[in-house]
Amino acid sequence: MNSTWVKIYTSHQFMKSEIVRQVLVDHEIEAVLMNKQDTAYKFGEVEVYIHQSNFDKALEIIIQNDL
Repeated sequence: MNSTWVKIYTSHQFMKSEIVRQVLVDHEIEAVLMNKQDTAYKFGEVEVYIHQSNFDKALEIIIQNDL
């Protein structure tokens, strides 16, 4: 991942991050998950990354959808 990707969302719950990613994709914003959770105990964070150029639009979508 290069410097044009920025973190837009972080959660301790995988499903919440996946929902945010999918909502962004539905609005034609390319988004990827970075799962930093421990595989055995499920502690840690799951982050959603987008291209920096889509940050304002993505943030507006997240706020409008109360995510």
